[in-house]
Amino acid sequence: MVVRRAQASIARGVDELFGALALGRSARSRARSSAESLDHGARMEALERLAALHASAPYDAPPEAFFGAAGEPGPMREVRVRSLGDAGEVVDLSWRSGYEPASRDDAVRARHLDRRANHVAHARLWRHAGRPRPTALLIHGYLGGAYAVEERAWPMRWMFERLGLDLALPVLPFHGPRGERGRRPALPASDPRLTVEGFRQAIWDLVTVRRELSRRGAPAVGVMGMSLGGYTSALMMTVDDALAFGAPIIPLASIADFARDAGRLVGAPDERAAQHAALEAAHRPISPLARPSRLAAERVVVVAGRADRITPAAHAERLAAHLGAPLTVFHGGHLLQFGRRDGFREIARMLARLELTAPRA
Repeated sequence: MVVRRAQASIARGVDELFGALALGRSARSRARSSAESLDHGARMEALERLAALHASAPYDAPPEAFFGAAGEPGPMREVRVRSLGDAGEVVDLSWRSGYEPASRDDAVRARHLDRRANHVAHARLWRHAGRPRPTALLIHGYLGGAYAVEERAWPMRWMFERLGLDLALPVLPFHGPRGERGRRPALPASDPRLTVEGFRQAIWDLVTVRRELSRRGAPAVGVMGMSLGGYTSALMMTVDDALAFGAPIIPLASIADFARDAGRLVGAPDERAAQHAALEAAHRPISPLARPSRLAAERVVVVAGRADRITPAAHAERLAAHLGAPLTVFHGGHLLQFGRRDGFREIARMLARLELTAPRA
């Protein structure tokens, strides 16, 4: 117990430091931001305008239409990375995303499409020799997407060898090889219109990967995600009814909650509350809290870190309540995930109940 308390204290401190250095905004940067420099009245006017826009066509279409009408992906290119011995191999997939923005605003379309590297989607696949296995899509967090990092951030060997899963590491829009050196990922963005486009493309690309793996013979494909990837995995669960399981881990649940907790809302308490509600409405088309899950509760586990100060446990609690899914909590934080084995064991138990774990070779 003493060790756990010490670990939790360290984890909280690291999260707070990272939050201040990597996620915080200085007064100067806020003054330069067209969104964060606005006072309460101007913010409300802008957010209410965006909320009205996102409550109309095409944003109000059923999810399978809104997220599925994004364009045609290109053929997949496959490059072998390395062998996993007799067990299998690692390959990289890439393809033209084919994404077309939903927005009819030329300026919004241009801003989303101006980063050329994002036009090509990427995923790394760990696959067993022989026939395809049940497969987990593992979605990274904000600033992630570099394969060398993600292969250490996830317990790849344990899931591959002990659980017998094939594994895929898809890259979110504007991250990793889809990003540009020296520029922060444009997902999420300070402009809700661009955030909507970014997550819409993320789901489009993820469904493309899921369909390709199913076409290649995967008997089941599910999704797990950490942090921003937890948000994306939960969103995908409200869109794609072909998913076999879901596990949001230390997830973001609400962009509005994150803005509120980070002190990015302004004015008196009632003004900040109004901005929070308007921000929720502006992001409704891509909120995992805006529609029910396509997965039954027994196919979902939500995992939280009690000491998490980046996406506090309240996010996971809100998401679990919405999904009607069980919540498991480990004692560590967002970056130093002390005790996260407890969460992954709960995921493994769920997969075993669903008969989706395979015997070791």
